[in-house]
Parts: sequence; structure tokens; C-alpha cells
Amino acid sequence: MGSFTEREQIVEVVNKLFIYTDHQDWYKLQNEVFSKNVHLDMTSMGGEARELASSEICTNWENGFKDLDAVNHLGGNYVVTINDDKATVFAYATATHYKEKAKKGTTRNFVGTYELQLVKNHNGWRIDTMKYNLRYAHGNMHLK
Repeated sequence: MGSFTEREQIVEVVNKLFIYTDHQDWYKLQNEVFSKNVHLDMTSMGGEARELASSEICTNWENGFKDLDAVNHLGGNYVVTINDDKATVFAYATATHYKEKAKKGTTRNFVGTYELQLVKNHNGWRIDTMKYNLRYAHGNMHLK
């Protein structure tokens, strides 16, 4: 990644997580952001924490976003800790989902934080653990 510092390289991967998800660029998400397998913990929104192949995460997200007209993630307030070839990132994040034809409001918003772990390999930094901590959600949760 050129002359980027280690911290800048890590933040770039986290930014790509949000940007590639919004653009639904599943290929780049798998090849530039995620490790082959990722421990995904979204239990704050329900469900179980699981180890998933990055391809499975992308398929699940693709199916979840297919009926939406737009998705917009904003991340920031990054706190990065680096220890050799491992790093952790704490981040604030918001997500807005938009569906033009929804009858009870066109958006739903999620506000929370992420705890990410990255590992550095021959391809650079990759996310191998992702935990989302929902603080609150508002809007038309079902976008119907």
C-alpha cells in the first residue's frame, strides 16, 4: 500500500468495509477486506456469533440488501491498536437503509460501534473478527 503507515493501511481496510458494502462490491469485500474466514458477532441485533467464510457473509449481505434502493455506512472515531501482525480497531458507525417504495417511511437507521480485529498476511491487513454493538435503531425497521 505504498507509503501508508501501518495505521493508515488498517483504517483504509475499515473504510473499504463500509464503502464496498454500500457499493455491493462483494468481490472486493472478499479479496481486499476480509480474511478467508471471519468471526462475525452481530448478536446485539439478534442471532448467534459464528465463524463464517467471507463468501457466505457476502452472500448473506447481498440477499439482505437486494430489495433496498440504497445503503449508506459512515464510520469514524477510529481507535487503532497494533501489536505485530495483529490489530484491533474500535469504530463508531451508522448505517442507513433506504427503500423508495416503503409505505411507512423510506429509511431505517442503525447506530452503534464496531470492534474489529485484523491480521496482516502476504496480502496486507484483513479483518478476521467483527463485532457490532447496536446502540439504537429507528425508522421503518421492516421497510414495508
